[in-house]
Amino acid sequence: MLAGCTPARAALLFLLLGAALPYCSAIPIDDARNQLLAREKMMRLGGQLVLRHEEEVANAKLMALKEAEMRQALSTQEFPPSMHFFQAKGLMERSEVFKVLQRMPKGAALHLHDFGILSMDWLVKNVTYRPHCHFCRTPRGALKFKFAHPTPPAPTPAECSEWILLENYRKQLQNVSEFDNNLLKAFTLVTKNPDVTYATQDLIWSKFESIFFSISGLVHFAPVFRDYISRALAEFYEDNVLYLELRAMLYPVYELNGTLHDREWSVRTYKEVAQMFAKEHPGFIGIKIIYSDHRSKDASLVLESVQAAMALRAMFPRMVAGFDMVGREDTGHSLYDYKEALMVPASRGVNLPYFFHAGETDWQGTPSDKNLLDALLLNSTRIGHGFALSKHPAVLIDSWKKDIPIEVCPISNQVLKLVSDLRNHPAAVLMAAGYPMVVSSDDPALFGAKGLSYDFYEAFMGIGGMEADLRTLKQLAMNSIKYSTLMQSEKMAAMATWERRWNEFVADLAK
Repeated sequence: MLAGCTPARAALLFLLLGAALPYCSAIPIDDARNQLLAREKMMRLGGQLVLRHEEEVANAKLMALKEAEMRQALSTQEFPPSMHFFQAKGLMERSEVFKVLQRMPKGAALHLHDFGILSMDWLVKNVTYRPHCHFCRTPRGALKFKFAHPTPPAPTPAECSEWILLENYRKQLQNVSEFDNNLLKAFTLVTKNPDVTYATQDLIWSKFESIFFSISGLVHFAPVFRDYISRALAEFYEDNVLYLELRAMLYPVYELNGTLHDREWSVRTYKEVAQMFAKEHPGFIGIKIIYSDHRSKDASLVLESVQAAMALRAMFPRMVAGFDMVGREDTGHSLYDYKEALMVPASRGVNLPYFFHAGETDWQGTPSDKNLLDALLLNSTRIGHGFALSKHPAVLIDSWKKDIPIEVCPISNQVLKLVSDLRNHPAAVLMAAGYPMVVSSDDPALFGAKGLSYDFYEAFMGIGGMEADLRTLKQLAMNSIKYSTLMQSEKMAAMATWERRWNEFVADLAK
């Protein structure tokens, strides 16, 4: 018997990985080694896909590029997934593998937040230059914006300083570019020395949430709201993403005269803009909304949001996919705190799918860590992040049996200080074992990224290591359609659209 191959260990592997029991015999070690390698290759994500001849040719070219970059990284010790994204981005953009991934049809992006998905350059250079844009500062120094004519209502000293028309303010400046660059810094987390600027998770999360506070007055202005959706869809479409599912809190949207629009208006607007975009962009499939609320709220308010989600889904069954709780897990309420509110739909016989953020923490054994248990028990359709899943073997086994995928967001997990070297991301274990997953980008605009390609690069090069090849990429893209909330007929149509683009991509790569 090979060393270490005990019945107990074999049984553990069977339980954790759902695999066949290890084969233990006195065969030559080289043969045993090759058998193990073959089994591992079959087990990993995409390992059971059979590639066509042209895909094999394309895969050989892709892996040659990957191996060359790995050899270079071993020599220079500069490997983007092991570096902070803010410092690795430029190196990544020079990568031949990255350029291939940009051309690759990636299917769908299933974990995105409504106003963190479009490059902040557009907000600074377009939106803040529009007429009637005012700004002020809160007592804590945060920027606040409001479109109004002639001026917004006077703020109280506790809320904000005096409103200033941005157009007039810029006219008084000697260096407008410097001001705009400072605005861009206020709207993103990007910094030259992230480990110094954000020494703790508290600091990075404080800045992260302050950005959404600052831009809210810009993006919730009705004309900007419409334009933002359309521009964001264009940015993802250019990155070869054909379908999006957005977590959206659906705050009131306002007009210049102060008129407020409700949630139903916002959902209708998402639908109308997406339909118009689809008419002008061949192959684009559409968007859906996952209505969300913040986990800082009291249970009574969350109950109201659950009821609102049920009403919205009844009103827009093909547009509103379900409900989620967002915000930092470590400092917010746990799913267990909200259990009564979250069990209301089932008690009423209403189907309200859940898409819970769960396990976005590295504090094992805490209430936030146990969100994974409650996400499973509440039948979450997918699990957002699932960073701590590998620490919960029982949850892992049961969620695997239920085919509940995790939405892996590599750059977000790194920037928000859960893991520094993406080769050590917990998803590496799950990917190697074949656990169902999709790759998404969370809030790319806040990280200085665009679309999905940057996160796919981190997943392919860092999380997947040298074993991840074209099969892995193909499986991830197909998973994004399989685990979407599209109806079965829509999934079949989406898969057909994606396959045509995939075949074109493969043919181009093979040449």
